[in-house]
Amino acid sequence: MSYKNLKLLANSEEDLRVISAHLQDSITQVKNVAHLKKNRIFLIQFNRFMWEDVEKGVFRKSRRIQSILKFDNILDVYSKNINQKKKDRFLDFLAIESKCLSDKSYEIKLNFAGDILIKLNAEIIECFLEDLGESWETKNQPNNNFFND
Repeated sequence: MSYKNLKLLANSEEDLRVISAHLQDSITQVKNVAHLKKNRIFLIQFNRFMWEDVEKGVFRKSRRIQSILKFDNILDVYSKNINQKKKDRFLDFLAIESKCLSDKSYEIKLNFAGDILIKLNAEIIECFLEDLGESWETKNQPNNNFFND
C-alpha cells in the first residue's frame, strides 16, 4: 500500500498545535537533537507514529515513519532533565506549547515524558515537519491513559 508523506509548515501558534498533534507519541534519541547555533536552526529527527492512518479505520495496521522537525530563527535553546552524555536515551514526545513574549519573540516548549523539556526562544514562528522515506508497520500502538494511572 502506498502512503503519502506528510509535509507541514507552521507560522503561527495555531499551526504549531497542528504539528504538535501529528507528533504526539513520536520517539527520538538525544543524539537526534541538534542546535545549529550559528545558523539559528534547531532540528529533531523523530520516529513519528502515524495517527492519521489509525484514524482512517479500525482495521488499518499501526505505522511509524521517520520525520524531521525543523525550527528556523532560533535565538536560544534550553533543556531540562536531558543528559547530553547519554546520547542513546529515548525521548517520548508529548506536545508543543508556545506563547508570544512581551518583545514579540516566542517561547516554544517541546514537552517529553519524564518531565523532560526543550525550550526554544524564537524570533518568529517558522517550523517545518516533513516525513522522510517509507513508513513501516509497528506492533505497538501508543496508549496514553492519563486518567486511569
